[in-house]
Amino acid sequence: MFCPQCGSSQREDLKFCKACGVNLHAVAQVVTTREPEEKFDWSKTWVQEMFLSAEEKKRRKVELERQLGITPEIKRYNEIKAGIIVSSLGIALGILLFVLMGGLIASGQVSQQDSEILSRLWVVGVVPLFVGLALMTNGIVVSKKLVETARRGSQMGQEGLEEPANPPLLRSADAAEFPHQPFSVTEQTTKHLSGSAKK
Repeated sequence: MFCPQCGSSQREDLKFCKACGVNLHAVAQVVTTREPEEKFDWSKTWVQEMFLSAEEKKRRKVELERQLGITPEIKRYNEIKAGIIVSSLGIALGILLFVLMGGLIASGQVSQQDSEILSRLWVVGVVPLFVGLALMTNGIVVSKKLVETARRGSQMGQEGLEEPANPPLLRSADAAEFPHQPFSVTEQTTKHLSGSAKK
């Protein structure tokens, strides 16, 4: 055995190094008691995601959104906000292209054919404008219905979990239904049960 600190050769039965005094017994224990190797778990990797069914992916997505606190209302507001941002970007892009291309055409260094193309290049900004408008329309109209549906579903689920407002109560006791028996207290004590079943 070699000492891990000074590197001198030592006998296996020694507890301490003769040269530097390091505890060789502890080193020997660490070397001999190795932990068993863990098997690689593929379920904790992205590969496992490839083999999930569509329902399981949807369930996991809903569960993750629930844990993060993303409600249908938050999704709706995010969609409307994204629509406003994208449509504003489309307008800004259209204005930028219109001004830049107008400057190029005004410089006189562009041919007549090229100026016809450059003068209409601002139309590229219309694409994000319409995408943004579609997102806003979806958030305002369609997602509103989805939020109402989800709200109704959660209310129905909460009503099913809540205790009923008027729980069934036991009827009041009727002392007349117990037969008077002078013989024994325990004799025929369940006779009144047949009378309560009829009521």
